[in-house]
Amino acid sequence: MNTYEKTHMKHSIPKPTSQLKPKSRVKEFLMMTAATIVMAVGIYFFKFANNFAFGGLTGLAVLVAKTGIMTASDFNFVCNIVLLVLGFIVLGKGFGAKTCYCSVLLSVSLSALERIYPMTHPLTDQPVLELMFAVAVPAFGSAILFNMGASSGGTDVIAMIMKKYTGFDIGRALLLSDIAIAVGGCFIFGMQTGLFSLLGLVLRSFMTDNFIESFNLSKCFNVVCSNPELICNFIIHELHRGVTVYSAQGVFSGRKKYIVLTALNRPQAVRLRNFIKETEPDAFILISNTSEIIGRGFHTV
Repeated sequence: MNTYEKTHMKHSIPKPTSQLKPKSRVKEFLMMTAATIVMAVGIYFFKFANNFAFGGLTGLAVLVAKTGIMTASDFNFVCNIVLLVLGFIVLGKGFGAKTCYCSVLLSVSLSALERIYPMTHPLTDQPVLELMFAVAVPAFGSAILFNMGASSGGTDVIAMIMKKYTGFDIGRALLLSDIAIAVGGCFIFGMQTGLFSLLGLVLRSFMTDNFIESFNLSKCFNVVCSNPELICNFIIHELHRGVTVYSAQGVFSGRKKYIVLTALNRPQAVRLRNFIKETEPDAFILISNTSEIIGRGFHTV
């Protein structure tokens, strides 16, 4: 272990997790609630109102609503409850409490919106604009839930059950079912709405992935310098992050060098970059984007 790590390790140890758990749980609960409500708003005001049937349980609900048997919100509610009960029976304790909560909240929110603000027609006469919102708003909420290890239920529950009992390619099966639902929209609502649904299906996957990567984006620093003390002290005491130092040697100059390695969020990265420019102007800095950091202070397995 490097001298700088031994000297400053005690400063980088976070508070005991027991002190952080209650606050973290409240924050997690509020984030899941907000994300689910955002999904409900996007689905009800933009997806249901325009008959966009791009996959998932809500897409199927749009098709069922056309038959007049029940509304899209009520169909989504009934199916989600049935799937949740099935999930508890089949999966038992392995069935996530987060998914259960978000699934019930989404179903209740959609039914409540339908009764509080009945929609007889789209909000605007611009289907392309509404498609963008129908894709982006639920994708944003879904990405937050996925990033927290939760989901809004629906076809995800079916996938969890199939994964447990079969070796079938679940991802491909869900994709094919989503495509089938979107194609069904072409026959039920006309070619224009159906094509919008197919386009929405494609855009949804890209937007969800991009949102998730944006949430997790961090900066990885590799700083080659001669005097790492000031940089390490700034990272530990000012940014409250861990840091690792490697000994190295410049091939061209033959001089002894140090490589400072750390991972920071974006605001911290700006502060460190400016600090190094002021205090170690001769340092060589490599900054790279990463959305997959697993460890203390970032995401845990």
